Formats: sequence, structure tokens, C-alpha cells
Amino acid sequence: VAITVTNLKRDFLLQISLLLSGICGLSIGSELSFVTCGSVIKLLNVKHNVRLHSHDVRYGSGSGQQSVTGVSAVEDSNSYWNIRGTSGASCTRGTPVKCGQTIRLTHVNTGRNLHSHYFASPLSSNQEVSAFGEEGEGDHLDEWTVQCGGSVWKREESVRFRHKSTDGLLSVTGEQYGRPIHGQMEVHAMSNPSQHSLWKVMEGVFMKPSESPAGGRDFAHTHTEF
Repeated sequence: VAITVTNLKRDFLLQISLLLSGICGLSIGSELSFVTCGSVIKLLNVKHNVRLHSHDVRYGSGSGQQSVTGVSAVEDSNSYWNIRGTSGASCTRGTPVKCGQTIRLTHVNTGRNLHSHYFASPLSSNQEVSAFGEEGEGDHLDEWTVQCGGSVWKREESVRFRHKSTDGLLSVTGEQYGRPIHGQMEVHAMSNPSQHSLWKVMEGVFMKPSESPAGGRDFAHTHTEF
């Protein structure tokens, strides 16, 4: 399936190019202990060991919007999501994401935002989770609140994402699709917290604030596996 290269994807590829050329202060490993705005990340469902994923495949029922699934593959580029602010609240690049902060997660390869609404999901009939919008702009149903234990979202901790408009928690309960996305797991939203709604940051490009040589603020990156 051909996917249009959006401005978001071009920006991401530019980041990768700069990282690999050493221009942006490349640092291998987990230098940052917290998750920051502007970072491009993969999210792992801790219970089912699958990464949050999307692709240009639409649901055949419900909203008919772009599907969101969980995949076991580590290397798949369709599992990258960009952490962004909402239309009403900015998320300044390189600043730590606070516990209780509302964010958008934009799928890098398609430019659509993680989204939910009161349609039934196709396998479990829980609340459908989809990807919605164009070039990173959708609507208020793209907003998710980060639920974590301290003041900021720490990279090593498991967190939950509560959908702001419906109160559903981003979850996986193990139902698997057949063709054309055989073996991928359904991602949906559920009202009650459980082990199925815990997520952890894995691979990614992590933005960090740093001092520029001129004494102003500049932004470097730290990254783990691509």
C-alpha cells in the first residue's frame, strides 16, 4: 500500500539523518531518565509484549478509520509515534512530559493521531481506538492524559493513557486479527484499569534541552534502536 510522505515523516527522517551524521550530539543508550515532548517513540504493552502500531489499513466496521493494532515485531517502522501537545496546550520540544499532562500521539508514517470514540472495536466490542486526522491535525478526540506515579513520565516506569473525552484506557486484551493483518492484536479502550492497560516506552529518538555554545537553548537528541 502506497503511503503519502507527510511533513511529519519528512521531519522525522531529517532527524534520523542528522543523528546518523553526528550533527545533533548523538548519544547511544538511555541518557534521559524521563520522556520528553517532541520525542519519537515506540510503546510496549507490558502484559502482551506488543508495540502500539498503525498502518494505512482501515477498519471494515465501526468508524472505518485507520486501524491501530499491537505487533510483536521490534523493528517495524510503523510503530513510531511522535509526542505532541494539543490544540489548547503546547508541549515544548525537549521538556519532560508531566504526569497528568494531556498529549497527542501522532503516527509518524501516516501523520494521523491516536484517537478514540464510542464505536465498538471489531473483535472484543470494547471501545474502538483508531488513527485519525491529516498531517497531524485531527480533533479533540485525539487527546490522551498520561497517568503515572510521580511528577514526570519516567522512561523505566509503566504508565497508562486515559482518553480525555471518554475516560477509556488504552488497552490490549489479546484478541488477534486474521487477514490482512494476521496475528496483530486488537488495541481498544476500556473503562477500568488493569494489567492490560500498562505501557512502557521502548525504542525511539528522545529530545532533550541542552545548552548551545552561544549560551542559549538548543535541542539535542538521544536515541536507542531504530
